[in-house]
Amino acid sequence: MLSTKDIPVDERLIVALDVTSHDEAYALVDQLGDVVKFYKVGLELFLAGNYQALIRDLVEDRGKKVFVDLKFFDVPETVGAAVEQLQSCGATFATVHGNDQMLRYAVDAKGTLKVLAVTVLTSLDQADLHDLGFRVSPEELTLSRTRRAIEIGCDGVVCSGQNASALRSEYGHNFFIVSPGIRPVENQVDRDDQKRTSTHVEAFTNGADYIVMGRPIRDAEHPREFAEKIQRDIAALF
Repeated sequence: MLSTKDIPVDERLIVALDVTSHDEAYALVDQLGDVVKFYKVGLELFLAGNYQALIRDLVEDRGKKVFVDLKFFDVPETVGAAVEQLQSCGATFATVHGNDQMLRYAVDAKGTLKVLAVTVLTSLDQADLHDLGFRVSPEELTLSRTRRAIEIGCDGVVCSGQNASALRSEYGHNFFIVSPGIRPVENQVDRDDQKRTSTHVEAFTNGADYIVMGRPIRDAEHPREFAEKIQRDIAALF
């Protein structure tokens, strides 16, 4: 299932900048230095203000790639307009967490930006889906949403590393899989809001093209050294 896409090995690790200020974000980026080339920028930094300026700075001044993870969910035309605004920032990926019509408007507006459809959040398990009214398993829902996303023209999906192998078996390799909820065994914690986790090695061997890792790196005693270890593991796979 290992990805054969022409992706630089050191870009397959995406580090989540899940911090509350630009200063904290820049501090982590500076600490990780040239070890990490790709960053996820989400809701916390969006609420810190000057979101697009931050993205441009990471891309243009620091030479990084950026994954915009705002999970757009709104009236389809609004989703399309939001995606269109991101074109000028230089971001690589953006997420949409909506129905088919929202995805269509996002795809129509994306330009060179790559749209990723969110399938099932890694913080949700079977009981959570039942509470939300879904009477299918996380894997079944992931498969269904992925099929529709591919048919609509999305560039890829965000899904748990646990489900990546099922997607590859069913739909092949002509789309991106980005897997969050990565928890290296040696860095697992007992109290965590992520429920359907996988290790970085499991996610890649199941077919993921990229992994997203935040807390395990950010909260490590030595973040740069820990990121270097993850990059070595990835290089050994590819």
